[in-house]
Amino acid sequence: MTTLLAFIVAIVVLVLFHELGHYAVARYFDVKVLRFSIGFGRVLYSRRFGNGETEWVLSAIPLGGYVKMLDEHEDTVPEQDLPRAFTRKPVLQRMAIVVAGPIANLLLAIALYFVLFIHGVPGLKPVLGEIMPDTPAASAGLKSNQTIVSIDGQATPSWQEIRWVLIDLVLQQKSARIELRTPEGEVESKMLEMGSLTAADLDGDFLKKLGMQPYQPPVYPIIGKLLEGGAAERAGLQVNDRVLLADGREVALWDDWVNVVRSHPGKKLDIEVERAGARMKLSLTPEVFDEGGKTVGRIGAGAYFDKAAYEAMLTEVSYSPVDALPEAVRKTWETSVFSLKMMGKMVVGEVSLKNLSGPITIADYAGQSAHIGLGAYIGFVALISISLGVLNLLPIPLLDGGHLLYYSVELVKGSPVSDSWWEAGQKVGIALLVTMMFFALYNDINRLISG
Repeated sequence: MTTLLAFIVAIVVLVLFHELGHYAVARYFDVKVLRFSIGFGRVLYSRRFGNGETEWVLSAIPLGGYVKMLDEHEDTVPEQDLPRAFTRKPVLQRMAIVVAGPIANLLLAIALYFVLFIHGVPGLKPVLGEIMPDTPAASAGLKSNQTIVSIDGQATPSWQEIRWVLIDLVLQQKSARIELRTPEGEVESKMLEMGSLTAADLDGDFLKKLGMQPYQPPVYPIIGKLLEGGAAERAGLQVNDRVLLADGREVALWDDWVNVVRSHPGKKLDIEVERAGARMKLSLTPEVFDEGGKTVGRIGAGAYFDKAAYEAMLTEVSYSPVDALPEAVRKTWETSVFSLKMMGKMVVGEVSLKNLSGPITIADYAGQSAHIGLGAYIGFVALISISLGVLNLLPIPLLDGGHLLYYSVELVKGSPVSDSWWEAGQKVGIALLVTMMFFALYNDINRLISG
């Protein structure tokens, strides 16, 4: 229910602002608006205010909306109302009305980011973890525990910003000049060559392909929880026990302990643990477990996580109201440009169509962000608002950008595009949008099935 409610609220807010953009500019140019609808299909609620000229409607399918204006192409217009018909307005006014919807979505994104940046955006400190060998990061001389200060002069206060900047550079096929701060406080500059990556690599975790990963505090072999009746509890292990030796080998980290256990299914293990400052010896036999056709050992024990160490890796990026506005504008602009680049790469086949998402995935992300917190949800709504604004500006008939294209032609040639061209464009637009929706829904369903 949280996911469904978060999705509906997001869609209603985005559609409301989009259509209000059309409505406000239409009224400014004295175009008569017959209906303002949130949603499609059967009317659930309608009301008229003031002079009753516009019918305000909530419809059954909350996946969009529309503003219906007085239009000679759609119905017969009384002679006294002809001056207020959309089709009778100068072409520049019609273009302004059409573009107002997407612009409203972009302005909404700026407003949401502005609030978010003042409130503070939680993130992970940009500290490098283990650098993988034989990777671009290793070749560049990046080292574990260094903090990434900036990339190409752009500040990177969190890993989210690092991913964003590097993705954009990969799309541009550029190298990255990275400024780092060592644990001793010294500042270094390194050049990260990313020519080996292509736009197709962005489908997965491209940071791993670069050899980079966020630093994670070490997890030591300390028992944090025990499964009742499990092999560990039966052997006498207790919470807070630290495993020192297993099968005669020193155990330094929890992963070392896991590897020993997994490699001894059904075999006795002699271990040495530290409990309350004293060392003691125990024996246990990991239970046999089938994992995807592979036999591994399990003992029913979980690691102890140092909450303070993990919280120390978190940061909150915030700005003053004076600085938040330009940052919000920059974020909206960069996200819009990035969206267009990705769409272009999809068209030419450099980026997989798997990156297209439909309503199921959007609803899933809405629910996830709502569970994380208000800040994450605001960021999600801002991102979808940008996507909606950019998508509607594409020169595809049926979309606002398609209408802009027709009006631009009219502006150049001095007369409206013929009805036959409008009809042909409508058919092309329907075909393109249906195809896009098919791929988006296919991706949604595939993600549900594959997890």
